[in-house]
Amino acid sequence: MQLTVKNPVVLITGPTAVGKTQLSLNLVHQFDGEIISADSRLFYRGLDIGTAKPTLEERMRVKHHLIDIANPDETLSLAVFQQAVYRITRQLWENEKTPFVVGGTGQFIKAIMEGWVIPPYAPDTALRQKILEWGAEVGAEDLHEKLQMIDPAAAEKIESGNLRRTVRAFEVIFSSGALFSSQRQRQFYGIKYKVIGLNRDRKTLYQRIDERIHQMFAEGFVDEVRSLIGQGYDPSLPSLSAIGYKEVIAYLQGKMNMDEVILLMKRRTRSYVRRQANWFKPDDPRIKWFEINDDVESSVIDYIGSSKDWKDG
Repeated sequence: MQLTVKNPVVLITGPTAVGKTQLSLNLVHQFDGEIISADSRLFYRGLDIGTAKPTLEERMRVKHHLIDIANPDETLSLAVFQQAVYRITRQLWENEKTPFVVGGTGQFIKAIMEGWVIPPYAPDTALRQKILEWGAEVGAEDLHEKLQMIDPAAAEKIESGNLRRTVRAFEVIFSSGALFSSQRQRQFYGIKYKVIGLNRDRKTLYQRIDERIHQMFAEGFVDEVRSLIGQGYDPSLPSLSAIGYKEVIAYLQGKMNMDEVILLMKRRTRSYVRRQANWFKPDDPRIKWFEINDDVESSVIDYIGSSKDWKDG
């Protein structure tokens, strides 16, 4: 099916384990498209099982972009992601393909929806190191609490355990003398977009999360983490602070038993789901929400194919 609108981008978001991957694979076939990942955990090579990365079979079925593009000890900024999305979308339009930006990382989806202009402050390595040392001294959670006191609007958009983004917010604040949240401007990039939000009732979603976590261990998650550490990657890397990796590292270091690991992963994932909900409100007029059911695919296809509700971005 060909879309009549010029320069379309379809964004698909929703909480972790809701079913974004499977639905998006089917949708892309309907609209002759390709998938651009907006899940920051999928950027990194070797982080496969613990991130529920699309399988090689799924990636052969539909071309994916921005998956396995960095090593775990590299850092991909929001600005790099945003510019990569715009570059890839232009290439897809030239080839008469429809870009589908799919993921649950709220900051990355919002950056495309709202055309953020990322603060133009180059990384200050010395300042960043000082803030990192401060974070190591007080802990990621406490550092985030301090950001909450200084710039609550910025803190609300950053996960409390995400040391890298918390440090970046302080870095910009200290460099510019202005709040991080006040520096976000908007620019139109010449796209037309629709946002598909996917939902399940919370009880079913939590059950799917639990099943996914147990499946990860059945597929060899511990061996995956052991291999990453064996390759020399520092356990304190931001990429290895993702849910699951941090807990399994503690298990391998003898600090937790497996029951504790699984329980903490479930708790952290539920907390993450609640934080994801803060990014995408049910009453946001830019998002069309769909409950996952037997008819959801046909309903979403009809909505995407409609000439209505395309927004400028």
